[in-house]
Amino acid sequence: MAAIITYTGYFFAYYAALIMFFHLLGLVSSKAAFVARSLAMYISILIASAYGLGAAVFLSLIGKRGLSQWAVGRCFKLCMLLGTGLKFDIEDPKNHLGTVRPAVFIGPHQTEVDLLMLGTMFPQYCSVTAKTQLKKIPFLGWFMTLSGAVFIDRKNSKDARQAMQGAGEQITKRKQSVYMFPEGTRSYTKEPTMLPFKKGAFHLAVQAQVPIVPVVVANYSHVYSLKDMVFKSGSVPCKVLDPIPTAGLTTADVDELAREIREVMLREMIALTEKARRKTVPLTVPAKQQNGVVKVSGTDMRVAA
Repeated sequence: MAAIITYTGYFFAYYAALIMFFHLLGLVSSKAAFVARSLAMYISILIASAYGLGAAVFLSLIGKRGLSQWAVGRCFKLCMLLGTGLKFDIEDPKNHLGTVRPAVFIGPHQTEVDLLMLGTMFPQYCSVTAKTQLKKIPFLGWFMTLSGAVFIDRKNSKDARQAMQGAGEQITKRKQSVYMFPEGTRSYTKEPTMLPFKKGAFHLAVQAQVPIVPVVVANYSHVYSLKDMVFKSGSVPCKVLDPIPTAGLTTADVDELAREIREVMLREMIALTEKARRKTVPLTVPAKQQNGVVKVSGTDMRVAA
């Protein structure tokens, strides 16, 4: 045990020195600053993950496992602020994050930095969704189970609606909200737009008859861009919109529901981006994306991860 503690101490000391080295180089090279903050982000993920496993065990023992992912998120938020200087400013004037439960929260998926956005805005008793198959993976599956993740069975499903069977019951029975990225993958876009929405999140909300709460984030390619190797400190505005009820809706309403919500989110995303950049920005949406909703099988559907 003493050897493990010693080697762990050496690892963190060398890692911290490496980050400081690239931070110093960052004074003359933006690429070095990108490397320094990227290294800080990776170690923040490691620290938050280690903390999360212990937190999930403890909170499960006291009957509060629904708080596990919220606790991990707050730990990651603090580590990222100290290590990178990047933060998300959440605008939630009506306190929807604290009062609407259970619900399906959705938002744009721009880059891997969205993990920080989740860590900042994640409400209590909320979790990401995960494939049922992940339960079998050591450590990750244990943490997902202990932290109250909502599992979705996609193994033999034929469509998004069938893939959500059982997940809706988990939400209503446990009063556990979930967060999903309806785009299904990272967009890495430089302008305020979103990929077409897949319908899994909307089927889930309709099946559980719970509201959908859109969370809109400004396009932050000016502070983080993997392709351009840009990673700056600063703040990114994020706004929680009013919940959209799904009571009484059926699967026949899903396409229109997804289309309308996407349009509202796009308008708010443009406004937030203009606020963040302090200038007017154009809306550039390819013609093939105008409808903004795609049909997808349950097997191909991607959920928040």
